[in-house]
Amino acid sequence: MSTNIRTENLSFSYPGDEERQPTVALDGVTLEIERGSFVVVLGHNGSGKSTLAKTFNAVLLPSGGTVYVDGMDTSSEELLLEIRRRIGMVFQNPDNQIVANVVEEDVAFAPENLGVPTAEIRRRVDDALEAVGMTDFTLHAPHLLSGGQKQRIAIAGVLAMLPECIVLDEATAMLDPIGRREVLNVIEGLHREKDVTVVLITHHMNEAEHADRVIVMDHGKVAMDGTPKAVFSRAEELKALGLTVPDTVALLRELKAGGMDVPVDALTVEECADAILNAMK
Repeated sequence: MSTNIRTENLSFSYPGDEERQPTVALDGVTLEIERGSFVVVLGHNGSGKSTLAKTFNAVLLPSGGTVYVDGMDTSSEELLLEIRRRIGMVFQNPDNQIVANVVEEDVAFAPENLGVPTAEIRRRVDDALEAVGMTDFTLHAPHLLSGGQKQRIAIAGVLAMLPECIVLDEATAMLDPIGRREVLNVIEGLHREKDVTVVLITHHMNEAEHADRVIVMDHGKVAMDGTPKAVFSRAEELKALGLTVPDTVALLRELKAGGMDVPVDALTVEECADAILNAMK
């Protein structure tokens, strides 16, 4: 499988001032994001996970090391537009990405600025809104939508650029459980049906249950990297990093500690229920 994003010894520091030294946010991060994969990046506040996300499409440029997008160095200014077309970003607050007063105009904004022909823009807008389940809201005012609907419009705006990869930086953090589920369903559908590479930055452990891979950041370094089941089996190490395990894993660990013969690596609610049912037979 080919690589969408590759970092080599990546470091980044936020500038200090007369009273403070620069703050190191990333410290020698080397990793690859494979094309078509679904990767979740976890970490406590200040771990470097959001900074890492912003280096993937040159919102932030490395202080040291290199970030490559399909082999293109993100520090090359002449490649910036192409890099940002290939790596779409969705941020925490959708209001910061919505720029128009009508949904379809907002989704059309990016391709218009890329010089896409009008007929092609129409097709892309329609396809993007269909992909996020917002076709019925084409002529609505974005500011009247719910938080989850706004975030789906933000995702549609990124999809209209036809990116190879979508990076979502805490995109569900401001949403209620219903809105979060709406957005996750869209993300999982895009990955499954359109083979879009997804990098999801989050602090919600349960959002990792359908991922191919989980990367755990700590103090600017990669602390863990593996399948969700492999990472969440290391519950004590996660606890030491200020993180928890998904609710399903926590429940199974409690049951096992109480004497029930259950596996402790069932992530989804369905897997967890099946594990408990089998143990009770």
